[in-house]
This record gives sequence, structure tokens and C-alpha cells, in this order.
Amino acid sequence: MKTNKVLAALALLACLIFMGCNGKGNNEIQPGDLLFVALPMNYTIGDSTADADASSNELNFIHAAILDVDKDGEIWVIDATIKHGVDRHPLDTFLVDFTLKDGDFPTLKVMRLKDNANAKDYVKNAEQWIGEPYDVEFKQDNDSHYCTELIYDAYADDNKHIFSLAPMDFRYDKGQIPTYWHELFGILDKEVPQGDIGILPFEMCKENCLKE
Repeated sequence: MKTNKVLAALALLACLIFMGCNGKGNNEIQPGDLLFVALPMNYTIGDSTADADASSNELNFIHAAILDVDKDGEIWVIDATIKHGVDRHPLDTFLVDFTLKDGDFPTLKVMRLKDNANAKDYVKNAEQWIGEPYDVEFKQDNDSHYCTELIYDAYADDNKHIFSLAPMDFRYDKGQIPTYWHELFGILDKEVPQGDIGILPFEMCKENCLKE
């Protein structure tokens, strides 16, 4: 059953890729494409009921990963997670890791740099941090990375970064922080780093350097 779900998710992802990267050029996955993961705004990690104050129609972008393609056409993921730290693993491993508690998959969104000329170099940049721990502090320059911090550091030329840092805002349009983030940072035994300098997946996917 799990295998069937993974195959279904791969088919969905292939459809997203075809529909999402619909500008001029190749619609297939390319090294350096970014994969964003989103949950319903009212989704909770534990056994608690859905957050009644948040809409199930809104999306809470909770993760971002770098996609790579090997010489055989297999898709790989480079990302930073609590489970693996900074790691490179097959796409199906990623999908299993992000299976929701009801057995379904989150919403997946593939985006590509508008200027994709140096994308392979950015993938190589990211590989240098494989093996580092996950950045539970959500701080810059502390020998660890969280998901979008890894992308921020990797997607740079001569220390000129493509993406930008700003005070992080975990709130949604009602001015509240989704229960998901409180639960996640509770697992890390940390306070939600609201206002700390960094970059969140929701903020990254809106940056002008990316296209759907």
C-alpha cells in the first residue's frame, strides 16, 4: 500500500513539474529546481485536533528542498531535516518522510530559477554541507542548516546571494502563528523564532528570482 502511495505521489509530482515549469524550455526536472512542501494551515503534527482558528483552504509552506538529477535520470533530494540533518537521498525517501499522519501526501510545488544557468553549481555548493546537523536554533553561520538556510547559502556566487534574508514572520493573515509551528519548535524545545533574521519557505517561494 505504501509503495502504491509513493508511486501515486511521484505521478502527481511529475504532473506538477509539467504544469508548473511551463515557461520556455524543458518541462522535466532539472538540477537546481526547488521543491516546496505545504500543509493545510490547520494541520497539526500530534494527535490534537485541527487548528480551529486556521482555514483548511490556506496553505502553510513548511519545507523546501533542492532537486537533483543523476546521469540515469533518477531524481534526488538535497535538504535539511530534523530526521536526516543535511542529506542527499532519493525522491521516494523524501516522499515517505513527508507522508502525513493520515497517509496522504502534502501539497508539492516545484519552482525554477528564472536564470538557471548556474543551477548545477548551486547543487554542488549544497553538497559540501551534507552530513551537517539540522539547525535547531534557526540561526545564521552556526555550522548547521535548516531547510531554506541551506538553499540560501548554496544559491550564491562569490558570496552574492540570490535569495534575501529578513525578519522571519510565521504568522498567517489573521496574525496568528499556526499550531504546526508551535508543535515543531516544541519538539525542538525552542520558542518559535518569530522576528529572527532568516528566510522561511513561504517567503522564499515568493522571491522574484523564481518561476512556477
